[in-house]
Amino acid sequence: MVAAVAAGESCRMVAARFGVAVSSVVKWSQRYRATGSVAPGQMGGHRKPVLEPHRAFIKQRIRQTPHLTLHKLKDELAARGVKVSHNAVWTFLRREGLRFKKNAVRPRISPR
Repeated sequence: MVAAVAAGESCRMVAARFGVAVSSVVKWSQRYRATGSVAPGQMGGHRKPVLEPHRAFIKQRIRQTPHLTLHKLKDELAARGVKVSHNAVWTFLRREGLRFKKNAVRPRISPR
């Protein structure tokens, strides 16, 4: 399709001939002109954890206050200018192996 457009056919004619949307032909042609290839770009990938730079603070707070709740920790991070979701804090704690036993003295941090 890209070769047909490069040869001078209009995007509409190429789309009709191959039975695809005009927008697809336009986008593939644009991608070819910009990159020299019609291969799709990379999707997804590894994202560095947002809380990694705050690891020392989080571990210190948990050592100081073992009964600290997940929501309270999230609020303390927000006070420091770190806006994260409840799930981001939970994921960080699990990855670090910071789990809490369920007992009367120290409530367990749970994903709920």
